[in-house]
Amino acid sequence: MPLHFLIRPRPVAALAAASALLLTLSACTPGASTDPDTGSVPSAAAPGLPSSHVHGLSVNRETDQVLLATHEGLFDATRSPATKIGDTNDLMGFTAAADHGVFYASGHPGPGSDLPNPMGLIRSVDGGTTWEQLSRQGESDFHALAATKSGLVAYDGTLQTSPDGKTWSAATAGFVPAVLAGTPEADTVLATTPDGLQRSADGGKTWELISTAPVIQFAAFASGAEVLGVEPDGSVHYSSDGGSTWTRAGRIEDQVQAMTAVAGAEGKPWIWAATTEGLVVSTDAGATFRPAGAA
Repeated sequence: MPLHFLIRPRPVAALAAASALLLTLSACTPGASTDPDTGSVPSAAAPGLPSSHVHGLSVNRETDQVLLATHEGLFDATRSPATKIGDTNDLMGFTAAADHGVFYASGHPGPGSDLPNPMGLIRSVDGGTTWEQLSRQGESDFHALAATKSGLVAYDGTLQTSPDGKTWSAATAGFVPAVLAGTPEADTVLATTPDGLQRSADGGKTWELISTAPVIQFAAFASGAEVLGVEPDGSVHYSSDGGSTWTRAGRIEDQVQAMTAVAGAEGKPWIWAATTEGLVVSTDAGATFRPAGAA
């Protein structure tokens, strides 16, 4: 069932971006023959990508491992072709914790899986090879999921926070997030919506609209304060203060499906984006991009 959004009056350019974002957002329908996020028939995976749709990205700068969370499960895309990790499950929500190899996910079980549908919140402590059930099994499909310093923020039709992934409390929010972006280094959380960027400074409990921010579709923290955002048209923006103010950096030419960022040298974070044409990377805070793996 599609998610519906109320869009408040904005300048023409912002309304155009919001309309483009609205067209990309919908809830998933297990077993449907069309792509659950666009309503269109899924196309073949882009070159270098293991799936026609990527929902999450994680990069470990110490090992340079690149992980893709997809409809067909988790893949290590550090080398080509990408290598499957663990069972085949539809990972709609995916986020990395502070500790190396620890991930949280949600979605639907794949063929042969003994997990309930929906999967609720699951956790892996071995890099995605195996998963344990934490909470809301058979109840929640968290399409948006983020880790913070104080816990987790997730959306399954209700925006909720949890200190441990087991007990949940409803947050004070009147919006539907497309993406939740957080970092284990801080309690700042961003929520992208067609109506504008929402920001929380208390781990997702309360929120405020950042009226001066661009209409961002994807966002990712590179550190406790540095954030990168991408508009529906591919325009990339950089924030050095946790999403309060933004500066336009560059542009990703192809349609973005998921992104992540890590701290870089001289205040220039690195960005990875899975697009309809493949995986791209920027080493200059989004000013320029090249295919991942290219020299």
